[in-house]
Amino acid sequence: MVEVFKTDVSERCHANMLIAQIHQIFTDYKANFDLEDCDRILRVKCANGTVHPPCLIELLKDFGFHAELLPDTW
Repeated sequence: MVEVFKTDVSERCHANMLIAQIHQIFTDYKANFDLEDCDRILRVKCANGTVHPPCLIELLKDFGFHAELLPDTW
């Protein structure tokens, strides 16, 4: 399962730090940022189950960033 978030992360160094934190805390998650997108997208995939958006939103908030889940448009 993949979840997509709109964020306010704009610097690559912040994105890299957040990805490292996500991978350390949620060992089944693979995360990446698309800072070129106007919504500064964070994509998170879980290898063994589902992604838990509230936990990721709270993690970003703990580091001073905003994230919101983008609705599935399929």
